[in-house]
Amino acid sequence: MAERRHPDWIKVRAPSSPEYLRTRALLTELKLHTVCQEAGCPNIGECFSHRTATFMLMGDVCTRNCPYCAVIHGRARPLDADEPRRIAAAVARLGLRHVVVTSVDRDDLPDGGAAHFAATANAIKALSPDARVEVLVPDFKGAHTSVETVVESPVAIYNHNIETVPSLYRKCRPGGRYEISLDVLAHAKAAARGRGRELLTKAGIMLGLGEERDELMRTLADLRGVECDILTLGQYLQPSRDHLPVARYVTPAEFAEIKLDALALGYRHVESGPLVRSSYHAWEHVN
Repeated sequence: MAERRHPDWIKVRAPSSPEYLRTRALLTELKLHTVCQEAGCPNIGECFSHRTATFMLMGDVCTRNCPYCAVIHGRARPLDADEPRRIAAAVARLGLRHVVVTSVDRDDLPDGGAAHFAATANAIKALSPDARVEVLVPDFKGAHTSVETVVESPVAIYNHNIETVPSLYRKCRPGGRYEISLDVLAHAKAAARGRGRELLTKAGIMLGLGEERDELMRTLADLRGVECDILTLGQYLQPSRDHLPVARYVTPAEFAEIKLDALALGYRHVESGPLVRSSYHAWEHVN
């Protein structure tokens, strides 16, 4: 069977700019992982060239095995207590004003890694007080205490991807539950308000896995129902033949239409396009 070719609007140039090479070298020097590299993000050249990256905490081995994801899965290694300091050093040396920090799923840890997220946010702000910290967190198995641990740290944006529509969860995200993801976003907002501050919440969805437009719109309405502020919509791309196939390629025109429909629901910002990922142009989402 011939390999499916991406449409022309998916193609990007191979990264080679001096800034890209410098950013990659710094990450290697500090022994840091990025989701840009581990998940094979198509925007790595553009983002590294702008001296930004999405740092991935707690190693490069995920305890879940989502069939769409390129990150390897298996038994995770012990936490690296020095990792928050090294990420803060990278942020300072890159001069970042907006930092995105994510992680693999760590279901082996009692708090899912929430305290490690909080330690990283604190370390970043200690060295770069003007930097805005965005976290892209797992669902913590729905544990409110873990959500609150992250909310109590100096984060400006609490991002948790819902990934797809409810009917595709069993196939695409067997380790997660749609209702838990919604509850995590709702509790982050409520927990912040209970502490006297407003926290922006954010979620992302991959298109092209087989979702229908009406169910997608119900999902966008559900997210607004828990007061999600920022939405990212991008095309799912099959990392390898062993991963879920692309059901269809959503055209740029369709992405533009869905963005308008989403904005009509009341989102503060919507980033929608074939190459959009959770942290793509993240620094622009709150301006």
